[in-house]
Amino acid sequence: MSTTTYPGGVGLTGENKADPVRSRRRFRRMIIVGGALLLIALVVGFIPQWRQRQTATADTNQLAIPTVGIVTPALIMPNSGLNLPAEVKPWQEASIFARANGFLKSWLVDIGAHVEKDQLLAEIDTPDLAQQLAQARSQAALAQKGLEQATSTNAKWQELFHQGVVSELDSENMATSQATNQANTEAFAANLRFLEQEFAFQRVTAPFAGTITARNVNVGDLITANNTSMEMFHIQQRDPLRVYFRVPQPEAPNIAVGQTFNVQIGAESAKTYPGKVASTSEAVSPDSRTMLVELQVDNSKNEILPGSYATVRLPTSVLGKLLILPDNTLIFRGKDLQVGVVDAKGVVQLHDVKVGRDFGIQSEILSGVTESDRVIVNPSDSLTTGTVVHVAATPAASASATPAKK
Repeated sequence: MSTTTYPGGVGLTGENKADPVRSRRRFRRMIIVGGALLLIALVVGFIPQWRQRQTATADTNQLAIPTVGIVTPALIMPNSGLNLPAEVKPWQEASIFARANGFLKSWLVDIGAHVEKDQLLAEIDTPDLAQQLAQARSQAALAQKGLEQATSTNAKWQELFHQGVVSELDSENMATSQATNQANTEAFAANLRFLEQEFAFQRVTAPFAGTITARNVNVGDLITANNTSMEMFHIQQRDPLRVYFRVPQPEAPNIAVGQTFNVQIGAESAKTYPGKVASTSEAVSPDSRTMLVELQVDNSKNEILPGSYATVRLPTSVLGKLLILPDNTLIFRGKDLQVGVVDAKGVVQLHDVKVGRDFGIQSEILSGVTESDRVIVNPSDSLTTGTVVHVAATPAASASATPAKK
């Protein structure tokens, strides 16, 4: 038996042996390529979703932090004066009461009467006092006669004592009797003077020149002495007048005696009167944080009525700078007023503030903030210290100087 060997037979046998190896390599290559394609597909699909989730989370966190508008307090110099309420008082006034008991005999003046000092206003009939006065005069006269007799008798007894006719004891008794009569006479004289002064009060007179503003008695009324609940007349001196007003604490150091301010009488009157600072209280009231000022106003033409409402206008020369904030920055919680201040890190700090004058939509801030603070506009009721906020890109308008025109 013979075997035929073809040229190249050995090469055919090697290729047949390499086919499984190539197949495995091709399979591996397909698996790797497929896995790579699958991985790429997964990455391409996952990354956008992951980014979307991250964006949504960031947006949620961003929305969780509130965005607020801010305003800075405005420190301004008023462009015009400041009107302050004032009270017009007479230069002096007095309530006139009775100093004698009796009945009203007559009244001679009524309300609106202009009287002079010591002018007779009314007369009181005092029958009881008249009887007491007559008795006192009789007692004083009797005491005087007794003193004269005691003096004469004592002089005689002293002469007899020196002559040795009477004893020393008798002479001393007569001297004592004279001294006793002397004391009684002085006592009765003092009582007489007192009753005479009381009797003089039956004439009710004006303590100073002025105008009668009240009459509360009529003829026949029972008059009780020293009864402060029964005012007979009220009198006022109207020229000059005193005008009282209160100056806020920041302007108090700028008020001095001798300055002149315009006084407007009534709310609708356009006429003003010059008033000169007569005195100040030189102290700030702890209740209102204001200082009381007294002006002296001439009223020689009797154009101003005491008790009238008035306003005093302070010029800009005596006004200090004002720190103002809009009213929509104030937080009302109980008795305290607060504002929310944002620091450099965006954290809110609640500051207690003291408010001065109210200008309508703005208020003067006396303490609690400075002009460099960033104050939140329209704060929420839930705002607390430590809250993190975002400041709006366009800040709220700063406090304007409109109150300066008031």
